[in-house]
This record gives sequence, C-alpha cells and structure tokens, in this order.
Amino acid sequence: MILSDKTLQTMISNGELIVDPIRPDSIQPASVDCHLGSHFLVVEDRNMHVIDLSSEVEYREYNEQFITIPPHSFLLATTQEFIKLPNDLTAFVEGRSSIGRIGLFIQNAGWVDPGFEGQITLELYNANSLPIRLEAGRRICQLVFCKMDEQALNPYRGKYQGQRNTTGSRVRLDREAQEAQP
Repeated sequence: MILSDKTLQTMISNGELIVDPIRPDSIQPASVDCHLGSHFLVVEDRNMHVIDLSSEVEYREYNEQFITIPPHSFLLATTQEFIKLPNDLTAFVEGRSSIGRIGLFIQNAGWVDPGFEGQITLELYNANSLPIRLEAGRRICQLVFCKMDEQALNPYRGKYQGQRNTTGSRVRLDREAQEAQP
C-alpha cells in the first residue's frame, strides 16, 4: 500500500519515519520531495582504464552549489535529506517529471530497503545533447513509501547503512567479490 500525505505527515510528526530536514511543502499527495545536495562524485576516468567489480572505483569529488553535467555524462549526487525507515516500510526513489522532461535521468537502483538510514545517493545521467546545470537545494526526486504486510525479518544493515554525502560504489564488498579473493 502506498502511503498518503496524511499518513506520511503523521509518521514524520511522531518520529516513526525520519526525513530530515523536512519542509512543509515537500509532502506531496503520495510522496515526499527530496532536494539536491551540494556533494558530487564523478568517476575518475583519467586514472582508470576499466571499472572492475572487484576493485575500488576512484572518484573526483566536488562540493559545489552548482554543477553542470555534460551531454551523455554520468555523476553521483546526494539528497539533502537524511531518511530513516522503520522495519515495515520501504521506499521507491522516483525522478520528478519536470526533471525527466529535460533529459535528466535519476536513479538510485530505485529502491530503499526497510531499516535503511542515511542520505540517498542518486545516479544522474544527462541523456540530452546539451549540458544540464543543476543547483543544490532544488527539488530533484521524490520518495514513494510503501507499507509492508509485516516487519522485515532481516532489515537493511548493508554496506551503505548510515551513509552521509554522496557515496560511491562499494560493489567490491559484495559477497561474490569477497569469495573470489584468495
């Protein structure tokens, strides 16, 4: 079941769901708007020749109020909001229609597990033939919350738990990569 604005407001007010900071106009009829942070990561393509799933990925870091994404380019960003989900609630990260209509694709694997807490790292791709200039503090995406039929037996406690700022890939820490190492 997707949660309504009334339910979201109640859960945030009583601390059952944490979205911090929360702005009064961020709560939409069936979602919560999130705002772009000022911390960004770009894959360091000058030092890397290939991205290997078992090796650490190198990034260039930017702390900026504005950032421009060149055409057909990718970068990681973060939300300003820190969220903490109870063990019976999950969320989908969805791009805003107005942002998608300028050719900016927003993703974060699309899913936030029950029990997750942290800022959301967003994968941004400029599918346009023109650069797109972004400004920290602008609404960038929305979280759609879904109530589970019961609490998760094993809520999220993974490698991104508690993340602050933009967090690069930690795929090298996956079980498969660890088992392959001597």
